[in-house]
Amino acid sequence: MTTEHSAEVVETAQALTSARAGQVQARHFAVAGVSQGTVVIGAAMGVPQAYYTDFARWLAGQGWQVVTFDYRGSGASTPTTPHQGLRGFKANLFDWACDYEAVVDWAATLQPGAPLYLIGHSLGAQLPGMLRNGHKISGLLGVGAGSGYWKQNAPQLRRRVHFMWYFLVPVTTRLFGYFPGKRLGAVGDLPNGVIRQWRSWCLHPQYSAGAEGGAVRQSYEKARFPVLSLSINDDEMMTEAGILSLMNLYANAPRRMQRIAPQDVGVRRIGHLGAFRREHADGLWPRLAHYLNHLPHEVQTV
Repeated sequence: MTTEHSAEVVETAQALTSARAGQVQARHFAVAGVSQGTVVIGAAMGVPQAYYTDFARWLAGQGWQVVTFDYRGSGASTPTTPHQGLRGFKANLFDWACDYEAVVDWAATLQPGAPLYLIGHSLGAQLPGMLRNGHKISGLLGVGAGSGYWKQNAPQLRRRVHFMWYFLVPVTTRLFGYFPGKRLGAVGDLPNGVIRQWRSWCLHPQYSAGAEGGAVRQSYEKARFPVLSLSINDDEMMTEAGILSLMNLYANAPRRMQRIAPQDVGVRRIGHLGAFRREHADGLWPRLAHYLNHLPHEVQTV
């Protein structure tokens, strides 16, 4: 375990072992003293935890303990030795859910009895409905998070997904043994099992619950933590219909969707991946902190 300082925020690296032989690299951000609770940031597909570092430090400065992590086979949790690259690396989205569970279990020990919230960016708000330790979660704030079903993608993305799912993914995964998204400029490098399972989800109208069957649907229906999902109106990937579709999987959870436009927070653009960039520290980030601070009260059953 190593520790470094950024201003008053103490940043600590933590290696975790999750179920199904997962090795997960996490980071913990905190300031001295008692915090309001703990926040776990669940990353979007193909986005490394390093992307969320500026926001995690800022949020820790607002009085929260913050945890980021990389799913196995991504970011800092990617094997680095020549014989352990992503070619042939075994992982799927159920494994990533196990990684998320391990992080939640560990985060729950940081300040027992205090709230434990999730900020789920895209995929990071899809997987919590599959977690077996959802009873430890006090609430979920989704950002740009909805179903990936291709007919609910934004128009500019929908025009490209058939090439992605029916040609690019099948061909490249056979050639390389993983999805080489970085060199293709699409999503990022992903284990073969992850991208192929995600493909099956995105081709089904009920997304994960439809592609995987009753057990996954029932898992979502067991969730009781409040869900507030933010729909960014210049999101180039996610539509309002997709967000509502994901929210409906959390059938028995109190839930609400909140629309946000760039002009609401004094900027020209946010987009699908922009919310956690440093440029939003003065406008959007305080709005996210407000929602987090009042999450149970912000959510009403729809």
